Amino acid sequence: MTLLKRSTIIAIVLSTKALSSSSLVSAFSMPMFTEQRAMQRTTPSKTDGVEIEIPDFDELFGRIREVSPLAAMAIDGQDGGFDVADQKYPSNLKWKKIGGNNKQLVHKIEKIDNFQGLGCPLVRFRSSLKGPCVGMKFAEFIMNFDERAMWDPQIKQVDEIYPIYDVDAANIAMDFKYGDCKRLGVGYCQTKSNPIVDGREQLILCGIQNMPNKRTVIWGTELEEWHNHLFPEDIPRSTRSKSHLFATTLQPTGPDSFDVEYILQLEVGGSLPTFLTTPILVETVKGMFKYAEKTFGNEEIMAPWIRPEEEIEDVMIAERHSLLMPL
Repeated sequence: MTLLKRSTIIAIVLSTKALSSSSLVSAFSMPMFTEQRAMQRTTPSKTDGVEIEIPDFDELFGRIREVSPLAAMAIDGQDGGFDVADQKYPSNLKWKKIGGNNKQLVHKIEKIDNFQGLGCPLVRFRSSLKGPCVGMKFAEFIMNFDERAMWDPQIKQVDEIYPIYDVDAANIAMDFKYGDCKRLGVGYCQTKSNPIVDGREQLILCGIQNMPNKRTVIWGTELEEWHNHLFPEDIPRSTRSKSHLFATTLQPTGPDSFDVEYILQLEVGGSLPTFLTTPILVETVKGMFKYAEKTFGNEEIMAPWIRPEEEIEDVMIAERHSLLMPL
């Protein structure tokens, strides 16, 4: 371990404090961020002088586990797909089915309206795909602008603006309880205007957790208003959307198959009712799964992603355009 890495890790450990103030974004039992600077959990980014506030990871992954049985299984290192996950991780949450059937690619779509009193639904998508279970490739559909534009017609810009300096620091902050953090940073996203919704922007903290046996959890949560100084200065501000909670979990179900659970609670912003925005969200995410099915079923495309992990990371660094940003 280099001296620079040691100093980074020490900085995050020393800056980790107990959280006490309420969060403007969350409506769960505990806040993930705190406005009180002296009590914030911070770590250096790769930009000199820019510190990233990191969340209470126990709270973050506790929320994800609560709404995503497949994520709970991945975090706990359990084998199996959706049937096993629902049996092992029952929930009292009242999900309402709004789409999908066993013959469709996205075989189950559910929502909870006004989840946690935030005024917008939590939506959950389930799909089973053929091909190698490669979470880093699936993350490209969300994080790489060229890939994102293949299924999301509204995307205008996706930028990784402040990647964490050292993911080892994040693993220490997580107490090594949630797999191996492969990516963490602050991302900025813009969407185009359409006849229903004008352009939106987001500022979100996102990460990728790799688990044993090729399990992956891709996650994100919107930053708070006191993080607004991190917005790009050269871009005029637009209506703010907020992804209160986002997670995509990949869980192998065989040598060449895997289940995917995608959960998102998106506050679109403005005064648009959810009965207009939710169907758009649903159709857009279904488009992502269609693109994923085509990609993971293509052996030529997937060949570079089933090489040793070190080689995959070299490819990502060389070709990276941006950090993941949920819809």
